[in-house]
Amino acid sequence: MSARIDHLVTVGTFSLDGGTWDLDNNVWIVGDDTECVVIDAAHDADAILKAVGDRKLLAILCTHGHNDHIGAAASVSAATDAPVWLHSADTMLWEMVFPADAAASTRPNALADGQRIAVAGIELEVLYTPGHSPGSVCFSLPELDTVFSGDTLFHGGPGATGRSFSDFPTIIDSITAKLLTLPAATVVRTGHGQSTLIGDEARDREEWITRGH
Repeated sequence: MSARIDHLVTVGTFSLDGGTWDLDNNVWIVGDDTECVVIDAAHDADAILKAVGDRKLLAILCTHGHNDHIGAAASVSAATDAPVWLHSADTMLWEMVFPADAAASTRPNALADGQRIAVAGIELEVLYTPGHSPGSVCFSLPELDTVFSGDTLFHGGPGATGRSFSDFPTIIDSITAKLLTLPAATVVRTGHGQSTLIGDEARDREEWITRGH
């Protein structure tokens, strides 16, 4: 059975630096009819589990530790025994949502740059792309001409860097070194909103730098 990408949109809130905002999140499920991984277990565990169905969930992969991207991770993990993976530089963000002494806390495994995660006969490669958060990563899937960018790169430019733990020059360096080097036809499947192409975003890099966001 060939691998495919399933897409789910969940609705919830994002909270940081004393503010809370309503937003929709993209949840991506990569696999086949037998097994899969979830990228960013956002907001709604029941909806995610329904989308997974009776497939074996091998892992819950987090692009970063903001609460809107990990809020359902512990519940989905508890329901399926699937391990959660997050870059260790975002541990402090994880612990804002799941304090170390909380009974429902699921301590994530540490993702590493260049790590490969196998599912349904293909492999996702971890690309360490700090800037939006210290531990932001993307997941490259060349077999399906795709990269899952979380909040590192969107249609129209980099993810936000105006809040705690973020840095604009760092996200530009990450995008330049790790994402804009991918083939131009690579589909960028983002954490929020519409997908885009690497080639389309590469054309605007200097404009992003000039505007500073």
